[in-house]
Amino acid sequence: MTEVAELSLSDLKKLISFIHGHYHFDFSDYAMSSFKRRVARILQLHSITSIDDLIKKIEDKEFYDEFIREITVNHTEMFRAPSFWRKLRDQALPQLSYNNPIRIWSAACSSGEEVYSLTIVLSEMGLLDKVKIVASDINDKVVEKAKQGSYWMRSLEVNERNYERFEGGKKLSDYYTLSGDNYIMHKELLKNVTFKQYDLVSAQEFLKFDLILCRNVMIYFNPELQDKVVKLFNNSLFMKGFLAVGEKETIAFCKSADRFETFSAEERIYRKIKDY
Repeated sequence: MTEVAELSLSDLKKLISFIHGHYHFDFSDYAMSSFKRRVARILQLHSITSIDDLIKKIEDKEFYDEFIREITVNHTEMFRAPSFWRKLRDQALPQLSYNNPIRIWSAACSSGEEVYSLTIVLSEMGLLDKVKIVASDINDKVVEKAKQGSYWMRSLEVNERNYERFEGGKKLSDYYTLSGDNYIMHKELLKNVTFKQYDLVSAQEFLKFDLILCRNVMIYFNPELQDKVVKLFNNSLFMKGFLAVGEKETIAFCKSADRFETFSAEERIYRKIKDY
């Protein structure tokens, strides 16, 4: 089996160059340490012994699609970091409540846990009927999973616990039904949600929003790509719109930082104060 230590920087650059040349997807601005770990995992998973052999397999579009899904998949859960969701509910969203519609972008939504958390919050605030939400991810399979809203029972305990710590107005069980080894989120929660396959790396604007959530994604990007994505978010926000990133992320060192004010340092919520 190929180990992480056996992957050199030249190996990774060769792989990145091939993918960019054949599929026009650019991994060059991803954090190399994370990219290296995930490539090594794919080599082990498929018993591939070299980067050259991996490149040969990636020539097949079906395998390439699987490769992209493996590289970009992120662990997520409902109401992750419950204090963030309390801050969003109690202080940020009330300032948007007079907008009609309230436009929200869940960028890199993964398998949908964030989207369902968000729509539950909005439902309990009486705002679900006046929102327009776009949920996007590069990974087509997780976008489809998000649409289905069917999750393995094993993840239910942590999601229930997060919701309790969030101090929601109901029980999480009010929002799902049980089906075999899965629980299925109520489709009513998605009535104003549009799902979209979208690559943040391409950084192309498509709408304006009042709130953008992009949490626990930019840690996989190098500083140059972080700058590019934060500029995209600035251009995609209405004035005084909110940007929320993950608890281990910050935009403080990005070139666009002066175009935002810090709304909550603890919860990594920022507010747009200046256009480009």
